[in-house]
Amino acid sequence: MLKELLDSFNPGDYLFPWLLFAGVLAFYIAYTTFPTILYVAQKKGLVDVPGSRSAHTKSVPTLGGIGIYISMALVITITGAILHSSTLLLVMGSLTILFFLGLKDDLTVLSPRKKFIGQLLAALLVIVFTDNRIISFSNILDIQTLPYWVSISFTLFVYILIINAYNLIDGVDGLAGTVALGASGILLFIFINSENYSLATLAIAVMGSLIAFLRLNFSKKNKLFMGDTGSMIIGFLIAFFVVSFINNAQLNESSVIHKTSPAIALAILFYPLIDTLRVVIIRVFKLKTNPFMPDRNHIHHLFLKAGFSHKATTFIIVSINLCVFAIAINLIKLNLNTQIIALLIYGSLLYTIPFLAKKKLLKIEILKAKPSLNKKTI
Repeated sequence: MLKELLDSFNPGDYLFPWLLFAGVLAFYIAYTTFPTILYVAQKKGLVDVPGSRSAHTKSVPTLGGIGIYISMALVITITGAILHSSTLLLVMGSLTILFFLGLKDDLTVLSPRKKFIGQLLAALLVIVFTDNRIISFSNILDIQTLPYWVSISFTLFVYILIINAYNLIDGVDGLAGTVALGASGILLFIFINSENYSLATLAIAVMGSLIAFLRLNFSKKNKLFMGDTGSMIIGFLIAFFVVSFINNAQLNESSVIHKTSPAIALAILFYPLIDTLRVVIIRVFKLKTNPFMPDRNHIHHLFLKAGFSHKATTFIIVSINLCVFAIAINLIKLNLNTQIIALLIYGSLLYTIPFLAKKKLLKIEILKAKPSLNKKTI
């Protein structure tokens, strides 16, 4: 009886309770797992010690990625079995590879070469066996359909780029988690509209686990970082969502976003990508150093230097990212090349506004302070 019900189950018939179940399950598993991880990490001294690049002054456990992985693993296992989705099981395999890579790096040290090879294997597993890849440039620079191996190679590059971009922005309380939460929410809405319920289930599970994580990531007393384990897992899942979104849009010629999906994807990922591009340019052309050498030239570091708090920095960056997405939706009828150029210009301008506003406020405060100083001297 139960087997027959599961075989005939269609999440589209019970969409809201189904997604609510997946999201709450992910949240509950992560929520109940994190305190144990935090306790063990503190007892065993598995913490991040502040260094010259650190934006923190206290040692903080960096094993939040374990809780995210456990949450995603259990949700994928349960929902994947009900949905009969082989794709979700392949995603689980890739996440497991990244989990052990990240855990090794968080506990000891993993060479960049081994980490890169592991990321390649994890991405290739999903790309090749699901054939979920970017098949076209949608006429960007007048390039259309890509040959199979070029498509595989470019999609692989996109995965590696996004995974490492999320790793690079994990430097301020709540930033990587909140940016990923916003991206997952947007993609959840897109997957629901396209009736891709397996990916919608996965997206809301990511949101549930991230909400549970952010509770501790923003905490002052029981702070927890996601570490390389968490940032690679979240980066991989966002990359998988974005590639799936682009692939579905490119295969569906009747879709409104058939030719504009790359621009929308850029808008969703705007902050991680623009920050990574900016940092690489500074390191290679200005500092003449290794582009993978860590420093404090990220946009979020500039916000902290300008006097913004961690929470304010996260709030401003996420708000700007949402504004960029709103702009992308309003530019949807334009030529794709024009959309991408416009997004880069608008996005760059938006990120300068907080700094200009901060300078203006400082000038006003200085002007207000001058009369009182003059009175004291008199």
